[in-house]
Amino acid sequence: MYQPRHFDETDPARLAALMQAHPLATLVTPGAAGSDGPDADPVPLLWDEATRTLRGHVARTNPLWQHAAGQRVLAVFHGPQGYVSPSWYPSKARAHKAVPTWNYAVVHAQGTLRAVDDPAWLRHLLAQLTDTHEAGRARPWRIDDAPADYLAQMLRAVVGIEIVVD
Repeated sequence: MYQPRHFDETDPARLAALMQAHPLATLVTPGAAGSDGPDADPVPLLWDEATRTLRGHVARTNPLWQHAAGQRVLAVFHGPQGYVSPSWYPSKARAHKAVPTWNYAVVHAQGTLRAVDDPAWLRHLLAQLTDTHEAGRARPWRIDDAPADYLAQMLRAVVGIEIVVD
């Protein structure tokens, strides 16, 4: 992504804050064998600052976890964005020298994807994801609210993914 240097954000805390506030990343992976290009999947990812790791899960039927395991991937987190009219600039009224632009916040996080097919790891991750996203609710749903047999069935239907961000 082209980024003019004067718009660069390098503060790790601000980058982490955007990823946490907007966790649905576009995960760009090499295309599966026989495809004609890269794939892009929307995946909610949880940022772990201590290990600089993004963690999430995909459906077991999603080929992403097989064809992208061991591959370099790109997670794109989109923050607030919007059109900026030339009329917003005071200089436009004086000299009419202004053009439209787009204002946005985005984080690109890169690393190697690892597939995690471990029920205990997945259960812990799903509990973390649920606790994070239910935290603001008056009566948060907890993973243990689901019947154990149903939860076991759901855990068999997903595979974890992990990306150590470099």
